[in-house]
Amino acid sequence: MDGNGNPESDTELRDYENIPLQEDIDYYFKCEVLPYVLDAWMDRSKDKIGYEINFTKEFYKYKPLRSLEDIRKDLLALEKETKGLLREVLE
Repeated sequence: MDGNGNPESDTELRDYENIPLQEDIDYYFKCEVLPYVLDAWMDRSKDKIGYEINFTKEFYKYKPLRSLEDIRKDLLALEKETKGLLREVLE
């Protein structure tokens, strides 16, 4: 409570919701939030309207991992190039 006896918000308990643009905010709050958190409330001055673009979903191209045999061949080739330096370091 503040000095006037009014409830104050606890910033540690603050949470955010991404609501579809076509959805009514008050209806969403009533149906999706209040049934689970009875004393929840909204500070409508902090509302933000916009889009969220998932760049990973839109632009990521899967590349299969190299096989262990290919990695082993590359390591052995590098070992030959360095003339046994890796063996010296590891021993």
